Amino acid sequence: MSLKKRLMEDLKTSMKNKDKIKKNAITLIRSSIKQQEVDTRKDLNDEDIIEIMSKQIKQKKNSIEDFRKGNREDLIELTKEEISILENYMPEQLSDDELEDIVKKAIEETKAETKRDIGKVMSQVMPLVKGRADGNQVNKIVMRYLN
Repeated sequence: MSLKKRLMEDLKTSMKNKDKIKKNAITLIRSSIKQQEVDTRKDLNDEDIIEIMSKQIKQKKNSIEDFRKGNREDLIELTKEEISILENYMPEQLSDDELEDIVKKAIEETKAETKRDIGKVMSQVMPLVKGRADGNQVNKIVMRYLN
């Protein structure tokens, strides 16, 4: 089943079960998908949808930091729930060990040595881990290996 159909089915289920948080999270992601389809004038495939979800998750994680600054525990919990709902649709995330192996291989292939070479390494790693690892996490691992 395509991701779009799965989202639609889960939206219907959440509406029947009166699960407001899940319904809102799915509605938000579906509206982002629809907007992207209108903007690009093409149907999005699962890979495109995963990219949109990754951006949404990243934005929500950034929002949590803002909510902490404002002492809004209620919004922090709500946002964490929304993130966990969206993560259910994402491919399985890479472990730190798997990510380190990919980074090491990319450093060898690009012959990167200093922090100035981070762009080369990141441009090699990110397409391989798209949707399965956070860019900040990849960046930290790359920085650890470069002088």
